[in-house]
Amino acid sequence: MQVDIDRRFIAHFDLDSFFVSVARLKDPKNIGIPVLIGGTSDRGVVAACSYEARAFGVHSAMPMKLALRLCPHAKIVKGDYEEYSRYSRDVTDIIREEVPVLEKASIDEFYMDLTGMDKFFGCRKFTQELKDKVQKQTGLPISYALASNKLISKVATNEAKPNGQIEIDLGQEKPYLAPLKIEKMPGVGEKTSTLLRQMGVETIKILSEIPVPLLESRFGKSGIELSRKANGIDLSPVIPYSEQKSISKEETFESDTIDVHFLQSELVRLSENVAFQLRQQRKLCGCVAVKLRYSNFDTYTRQAMIAYSASDEVILRTVKELFKKLYDKRLLVRLIGVRLSHLVNGHHQIDLFSETEESVRLYQAMDHIRTRFGDTAVFRAISNVNNRKSIMSTLRQSSNR
Repeated sequence: MQVDIDRRFIAHFDLDSFFVSVARLKDPKNIGIPVLIGGTSDRGVVAACSYEARAFGVHSAMPMKLALRLCPHAKIVKGDYEEYSRYSRDVTDIIREEVPVLEKASIDEFYMDLTGMDKFFGCRKFTQELKDKVQKQTGLPISYALASNKLISKVATNEAKPNGQIEIDLGQEKPYLAPLKIEKMPGVGEKTSTLLRQMGVETIKILSEIPVPLLESRFGKSGIELSRKANGIDLSPVIPYSEQKSISKEETFESDTIDVHFLQSELVRLSENVAFQLRQQRKLCGCVAVKLRYSNFDTYTRQAMIAYSASDEVILRTVKELFKKLYDKRLLVRLIGVRLSHLVNGHHQIDLFSETEESVRLYQAMDHIRTRFGDTAVFRAISNVNNRKSIMSTLRQSSNR
């Protein structure tokens, strides 16, 4: 499979074991020992772990209880998203000042399009100097790869870790990928890798040799994409970084109300909605605000800073506390709203530092249902009475047909 493309220079920078690195900057005693970032309870989940812990088979998203069985001498450090956000902003600012096009893929990884810079600076020298600058100014170890596309640069960065760098020359994309295990390919999760291994596919080289029609018949459209990736082809652009300021939702009532139970149910509904949007965008918020507009059109807002999270429980708890401080029971309410701000990117769709494994699975199941059937497909029992009435009405209409 051949494709003619103009020569591009795409760099991928990834902070090495970012959460652990921040913990080590805060406390040097964490250097050189197995460290687990996550909930302090053994019912929590590992959000990140040091390379020393990985040597014992520990990995992120693993139940903390299992991680401690594998590595009983590991030290658990509670996550601090405020610090992660601050360091992430520092790194982003350093890189953004130096490169023409930057894409912030997550809280700890960055793509940059350096095409054209090779004619003036030399991309290899530039990326090395940028890596050194990040490490010198922040103290954080970072790895990078320079290649002709985003796919190869990401795969190569993972192979270069920890604290390494590599350049894959044009034309060497497919040979570079060939010996790697299929699990090294971005987008190949547990389910896909199991199916591929059942077909006898263990390396990317074997995957690249399978006819496209066969992969398409087995995996659908994603089979075509698998073939492209296995052959080192990726034409996706580096998307310029722009930071979303907030996510909000508000409701103006048909008639002004003083019904506190109704107002509380509306707050739950709105909070669930914005928290779901937050997780869909793979973001976390550091500030929660509640807005009230009374019948006389006077409008008031209260906000509170929180540890970065996308958890319904954390957001709801804060919303309820703000509402108690804000609500004047003597006045009719015309509008109510919830806003989440101080947003940061992150891999984790919920707060892995305080949630248990059971709550992680519950959120994932609820979000899956909402994604497939709409954001009102599942909700808490207290959530908006109108929501329940609407759904019951729909069910009755369906049964009468």
